[in-house]
Amino acid sequence: MPRHSEFLGPHLQAFCTEYVGTQKRASPHTINSCRDPFRLLLTFMQQTTGIAPSAVRIADLALPFMLRFLEHLEQQRGNTVRTRPIRLAALRGLCRVVALRDPASGGQAAQILAIPRTRAPKKLLGALTRGAIEALLATPNRSTWSGRRDQALLLTLYHTGARVSELAALPQAPVRFGPTSFGQFLGKGRKERPVPLWPKTARVLQAWFLETGATTRAPAFPTARGGPLARAGVASILQLAVRRARTACDSLHGQRVSPHVIRHSTALHLLQSGVDIAVIALW
Repeated sequence: MPRHSEFLGPHLQAFCTEYVGTQKRASPHTINSCRDPFRLLLTFMQQTTGIAPSAVRIADLALPFMLRFLEHLEQQRGNTVRTRPIRLAALRGLCRVVALRDPASGGQAAQILAIPRTRAPKKLLGALTRGAIEALLATPNRSTWSGRRDQALLLTLYHTGARVSELAALPQAPVRFGPTSFGQFLGKGRKERPVPLWPKTARVLQAWFLETGATTRAPAFPTARGGPLARAGVASILQLAVRRARTACDSLHGQRVSPHVIRHSTALHLLQSGVDIAVIALW
């Protein structure tokens, strides 16, 4: 009968809760991002070997399998070379915890820790023109509930330059309306930053919050079931807007648009409008 320590589950739980959450005191955004590689890993394990996530053992994470998993991320999932080191860093962190909790698995953990990081050239992050942004913001169908939500979300994404994790987790409470409307975002490293809202964004958000009729603790941009949108949900809404906007804006053809590209576009447009670069850097 296999030892309890041979199963991956207890070590994975200890890594995400005790190590990342308690010892490192990481923010909820960081904890969620650490979990993503393991969701992909366990799914790939079940699809390729038939082993259920609850039955995965440390011995199943052999070096050849881990190399196939990293190759799968690049070739099948389309992850960039820059994304691979992020996934690998989470796996290495787990291996360090496993080596401490189960010294008998130290040799296998050392093999995974020895996987080299791939290097990729740093590309200049692109930005959209004002015309492309306007085309994106015009795509939601405001006659539907989801369309009004998407319009409020896209306006907030562009006018605040928020990170996708900040926007997905934003409740209604930190958004204040008045002579000077603003939103209080919780960003990297648990840093809070107030961001002023443009008058148009404030009007749309206020009308949207009134329509939802939810409490101030409810998510600002809920799903149809009332829960908060995941980061993938925000990205999906943006991609739908991009596909629709391409019919009216030629510059969007062949251009990869992500929430971070929108954030970069916001900073660039503010700089072009004469905003002090030191203020933009605080975002």
